[in-house]
Amino acid sequence: MSWIYLFFAGLFEIGWAIGLKYTDGFSKLVPTVLTVASMIVSLGLLGLALKALPVGTAYAVWTGIWLLGEPATVVRLACIGLIVCGIVGLKLVA
Repeated sequence: MSWIYLFFAGLFEIGWAIGLKYTDGFSKLVPTVLTVASMIVSLGLLGLALKALPVGTAYAVWTGIWLLGEPATVVRLACIGLIVCGIVGLKLVA
C-alpha cells in the first residue's frame, strides 16, 4: 500500500509543481486553490508512504526521478543523498 501512496504522492507533486506556473504568482484563484490542494495531498500521501518505506527511496521516487524519466546520474543521486542526510541530521538533533 505504501508504494501506491508514494505513486500518487509523486503525481500530485508533479501537479503542484506544474500548477505553480498557472497561478500567476498566486493571483488566479482556481489554479491557486488546485495547486495548494495538490501540495497538501502530495505531502499527506508522502507521509503515509514513509511509515513503511525508507526516506531515501521514497524521496527519490516522490521527486520524480523515475516517474518522469529523468536520468538518475551519480551526481543527482548524491544530491538526493545529501538532502536525506540533512533530514536525518535534523531528526537526530530535534
